[in-house]
Amino acid sequence: MSKFRKSLFLSVGLLLASTPHAFGGDADAGKKIFGKCAACHTVGENAKHKVGPMLNDIIGRKAGTVDGFKYSPAMMKAGEGGLVWDDPTLHAYLTNPKDVVKGTKMTFAGLKKEKEINDVIAYLETFSAAPAAVPASAEFEVQEAPKAEQGAANLAEKPVETAEAPAAVGDSEAGAERKAAGPGVGAHFKLGREATPEEIAAWDIDVRADGLGLPEGSGTVAEGMEIYDEQCASCHGDFGEAVGRRPVLAGGHGTLQADRPEKTIGSFWPYLSTVYDYVRRAMPFGDARSLSDDDVYALTAYLLYLNDEVSDEDFELSKENFTSIRLPNEANFIDDDRLQEPHYVDKSEPCMTDCVPGKATIKMHAAVLDVTPESSGDGEEPTGGGID
Repeated sequence: MSKFRKSLFLSVGLLLASTPHAFGGDADAGKKIFGKCAACHTVGENAKHKVGPMLNDIIGRKAGTVDGFKYSPAMMKAGEGGLVWDDPTLHAYLTNPKDVVKGTKMTFAGLKKEKEINDVIAYLETFSAAPAAVPASAEFEVQEAPKAEQGAANLAEKPVETAEAPAAVGDSEAGAERKAAGPGVGAHFKLGREATPEEIAAWDIDVRADGLGLPEGSGTVAEGMEIYDEQCASCHGDFGEAVGRRPVLAGGHGTLQADRPEKTIGSFWPYLSTVYDYVRRAMPFGDARSLSDDDVYALTAYLLYLNDEVSDEDFELSKENFTSIRLPNEANFIDDDRLQEPHYVDKSEPCMTDCVPGKATIKMHAAVLDVTPESSGDGEEPTGGGID
């Protein structure tokens, strides 16, 4: 038996001895808890890979084996060593992923409440053909079985039906249409066509500091808190303090002059429009543009609340009152005045030598303040989420 399987079954054995299985887990409650996972994973009819793999049919599946997803070497090795996702192994992994698979890309620290773990497993079971529950006696019999037999017993392969698309016909029809349409409308290369108003509207979503571009809508702090807990807290922490190396969203007041300033919405960002615009176009991570305009107003209101810019949980942010909110650091951002420098005003040559009297001295050092986690240090791809 491999070293990995021995350590895994030790963890599972401790869980079996001290905690109940997910028998009777509440799938409906698990759906809500799964919101913490939804930034990286999907389930259901249209599930697809995001930061982590889709989780349909995870029950009974060997770890690291879903087609089309690039797993970490650690997860692939775990699967080769016999790790199959069932109630005990999911229970151990969801409690502390890195204890079960050292080197996993999954940055989520784990669920701490027993009921939440049971409920999430019950919810995942509704998207799997195989049941999650495995009796303790059967589990410890499995650890002595050969790998091939274990794989046969646990992997529930589902036949995949595919339909061949008439690519050749579609291509020929599209080519004929292009040929009949003649040259495009481009001024230089005579390519393309004018964009429709609908196409322009889909791209034209930026929001300016003066409120231009804000959509109709509104949302309260309380509504934003619910959305944040479900879709943002797994990366940014329960109170905006961040998980691991993910971006910190709240706090940092008075740190901008420190050696390691904490650049948050409340301490550094100049305009609230930047918050709304960024959340609207880029968040949640891995599922951008999935939030409604009202959701974004609510999340922005909650982020103001986390940064003590508003104190009322019933506060409602809307298009009408948006520009009345001013962030504390706005005054420290100044207009770009480089056009007033002699090089631009007089069209003169810039000074390249002996520009100031005396010896040049270092005034300050720049610090690299990356906000998105990169590699884990072992040459692998950037760290991200991933249950398997």
